[in-house]
Amino acid sequence: MPRPVPAPGAADDDLVRAARAMGVRDERLLSAIRDTPRARFVPAAYVSAAGTDTPVPLGHGQVTTQPSLVALMIHALALNGDERVLEIGTGYGYQTALLARLAARVVSVERLPDLARRARANLAAQGVRNAEVVVGDGTLGLPDQAPYDAVVVCAAHPEVPPPLVTQLRPGGRLVQPIGPGGAEEVEVYERSERGLDRLGFVVAARFVRLYGAHGFPSEAAPLTPRGGP
Repeated sequence: MPRPVPAPGAADDDLVRAARAMGVRDERLLSAIRDTPRARFVPAAYVSAAGTDTPVPLGHGQVTTQPSLVALMIHALALNGDERVLEIGTGYGYQTALLARLAARVVSVERLPDLARRARANLAAQGVRNAEVVVGDGTLGLPDQAPYDAVVVCAAHPEVPPPLVTQLRPGGRLVQPIGPGGAEEVEVYERSERGLDRLGFVVAARFVRLYGAHGFPSEAAPLTPRGGP
């Protein structure tokens, strides 16, 4: 028998408090966290843990990003509501749903087809109509729908993939964990005429590796949890 999935409530208020404790002050973002039931974006076995500020497993050696870390990364994008956002790494779609509340359009690329299917179903069940989930190599972006006003990458690599830079409009922001996978510094950048300018450090965290043509070449190395402390 399926586990009951709660509507937004006290558990999501706890996630708002966790985001505030990490320094998030954007009331639009905090409202989006409060109104988006994380329990709808985790596997059924982990519904009871959805209200805690911790990652939960998704299979394939993947885990969800810690909610307060999701909040910090979105906060660094400085969205105002008019943007077209490219997300690399969909998971079960929780961050996608938050972005969809804060931007005009979200396009998310997920490399694992079963996760993409689950994310699409989760987003549809929540009535999210301004987000699209595509299966593909996130390091290539999606040039057919570029340019993007913001890009958020949910996996680690020592460098930003060049296609993501070229698909970001001048003045747009990009957030990515920079590192080898397992010990990262999440950085925020802005596209300028010169290319990509680093704006600053967001937070230290641990992420899985970014695989693809402009990422790591294989999955031979052990995966580390995405978004852990």
